[in-house]
Amino acid sequence: MIKRYSGIYRRGVFLFFGLAAFIWMGVIFCFSAQPAEESTELSHTVGRKIGEWFVPGFSEWSAEGQEKFSESVDFYVRKSAHASEYAVLAIFFLGALYFSGKELRFYPVAVLLTSVYALTDEIHQLFVPGRSGQISDVILDSSGAIAGCFCIYFLCFLIKMIKNRKMR
Repeated sequence: MIKRYSGIYRRGVFLFFGLAAFIWMGVIFCFSAQPAEESTELSHTVGRKIGEWFVPGFSEWSAEGQEKFSESVDFYVRKSAHASEYAVLAIFFLGALYFSGKELRFYPVAVLLTSVYALTDEIHQLFVPGRSGQISDVILDSSGAIAGCFCIYFLCFLIKMIKNRKMR
């Protein structure tokens, strides 16, 4: 059973999550508004950081070798970023919905809201130089939203299990 919160606490937490979702949507919009070259350079920078952190001797590689490595992980960096940013958005939506005080099915609504935003974001990218809107990215973003909601569901399940054990 979901514990109901009331009063100022509920409204404050609702506003926090709502504002966080709104700000995060702005962050996603800004990343999507980057022209293709700028976006590619950012993901290559992340790829180089991955090399520095996880590949022994990476700093001794030639600049060409480091660039080849960053290009080889580019696809994974981009797709991980897609899934992660929408997992976070879904979690913010989930928090706002939970503390809204309305009787809703929080998880499906959070996934739906996130998926709709993912769709509008891909449409937005159609108007950015060098970018394109991809249905596969909407599916990936929606999968990230499902994963984010599942993580919260699993975390709540674990907390409930721990509380039940302490009460015995």
